[in-house]
Amino acid sequence: MHSVNGRERSMCSPSASTPPRLIEAIEADSGGSPSAPVTVSTSRHRVEVQEFSDAVLSCTFRTEKDQNPRIEWKKKGKDVSFVYYEGNFRGPFEGRAKIEGATVTLRRVTQDDAGEYRCEISAPQDSVSLGETNVTLKVLVPPHTPSCDIPSSAVTGSVVQLRCRDQQSIPPATYLWFKDSKPMSPPRHANATYLIDAHTGLLEFRSVAKEDSGRYSCQASNNVGPAKMCEGKQLTIEDINITAIVAGVGVVVFLVAACSCGGLLLHRNGFFSPGHRGRSFWISQCHGAAHISSQTLHRTEDTSNVSYITPPQEPQDFKHTQSFML
Repeated sequence: MHSVNGRERSMCSPSASTPPRLIEAIEADSGGSPSAPVTVSTSRHRVEVQEFSDAVLSCTFRTEKDQNPRIEWKKKGKDVSFVYYEGNFRGPFEGRAKIEGATVTLRRVTQDDAGEYRCEISAPQDSVSLGETNVTLKVLVPPHTPSCDIPSSAVTGSVVQLRCRDQQSIPPATYLWFKDSKPMSPPRHANATYLIDAHTGLLEFRSVAKEDSGRYSCQASNNVGPAKMCEGKQLTIEDINITAIVAGVGVVVFLVAACSCGGLLLHRNGFFSPGHRGRSFWISQCHGAAHISSQTLHRTEDTSNVSYITPPQEPQDFKHTQSFML
């Protein structure tokens, strides 16, 4: 047998003059028949390449009789789409792929190209007319600059969390934290004051102390490309201000006491008594005086009991010319 443009052809076929034992040997060598049906295979079922490089999806086949089988490449997803059909590349692969025999090369692959591909060979003249093989393409992405969530300040004794995340790298990145440009090693004992998860990028202080103040940064790496680090940020740990807390509590206590004393005085003066009738007072006017009770202030709509008293008329009296009583 020999291979031509990705397909192998059987060159051995028994003739009438071939000895019976040789015919049996040929048939046994070809699987029990003088020739084999179409078969399809690949040299690599899983292909991993870095983003923006070329990916080779191999496909070789062997036919029984058909010398010009139909070659198709498809990509599996939510729907099956054609990559190569009727001698042409289709969709996003047009102009950026080539085929040699049945092997396809995709140029400058991206994450959109990752997925499962199927090479199909159709040979209608063969006893088994269809064969296929699958190739999975994984596109590797180097680390990107991670996003870092670092608080600017915290108080001693509190729980503080610093987060680092790169959502684009494939495979997922691992993370290393730095304090003042020095790497922080993961704690090796249970009583450590902080915890580091290299896979999620979480740095957590269980009870932060003043000596934990410093400039923190995070590095993401995945062995595909160079590691990337976020910009460092200063974290300042401050003591709890006991004086301010005591002063604040004192102010609250004073306000509560003042309100209580005021309420008590009003209660003693009968302000909250059910029989409280209110007190009367006079309002000076330009030409007289009005005698009004505090009870009447809440019943301004009732004017049936209002009576007017006319004071003695004296020409010299210009202060009080008229008065009324409620």
